[in-house]
Amino acid sequence: MPQDSWRIPTSTAATVTASRRSRWVAAVLAACLVTWVTYVPCFLWIFLGAPHIEALRQNQRLSAGLTAITAAVVGVILNLGVTFSIHALWPADQFDWFIAATAVAAFVAMQRFKIGLIPVIASSAGLGLVWKLLL
Repeated sequence: MPQDSWRIPTSTAATVTASRRSRWVAAVLAACLVTWVTYVPCFLWIFLGAPHIEALRQNQRLSAGLTAITAAVVGVILNLGVTFSIHALWPADQFDWFIAATAVAAFVAMQRFKIGLIPVIASSAGLGLVWKLLL
């Protein structure tokens, strides 16, 4: 389970709790508040700490450590990509040709025809929705 997987259920729990006690306005405000106090500290660490980390790149010994951390993060992202791909392509011990064809088409659209990421994601999601509704 990813480390940050508790954030979305926390926001959902705040929404459900507030909606039971009052109207939807309170539910939306509760979800916004929980999301705010959950994500803002993370972004503060990133935006306020990034200039200091970049200044550390001048130090040769610390730069090697930061390079190792970067390699570890890339490895984790690759591992997640492989894990998600395996679970998407073999959802029930049977290869899903539709997902494979959609992935290949998305890759070709972005690499060969230089179509942007957002249109490719939107068209893939729409195609998947139509496919599931027709089944």
